[in-house]
Amino acid sequence: MAHTNKVVKKHNVKFRVKTGDKVKVISGNEKGKEGIIVKVDKEKQRVFIEGLNLVKKAVKPSQAKPEGGFIEKEASIHISNVMLIDPKTGEPTRVGRRRNATTSKLERYTKKSNTVV
Repeated sequence: MAHTNKVVKKHNVKFRVKTGDKVKVISGNEKGKEGIIVKVDKEKQRVFIEGLNLVKKAVKPSQAKPEGGFIEKEASIHISNVMLIDPKTGEPTRVGRRRNATTSKLERYTKKSNTVV
């Protein structure tokens, strides 16, 4: 009986936040802090937020950094631990998706103030 490795196809999941969105961290070590999303990792469902969740990384000497040493860089945070900040009220809010009545394109909107993001 031979065991075969099956490739699991991941569904094209749409996330409620995108690169450039201002978000608030709702749990974890950085709870309560706000920042802008720099990068979204869709496969791992994680986001990188500018200036938050910093870790130290050892760097070997190179031409760009001849002395080497340690650098601080952002580590990822799971997407479920962040909430979009409503541009109208400045409070964290949930995000919905609906079809635009005129163009019939999908648009994101905030649940608190019903404004399009």
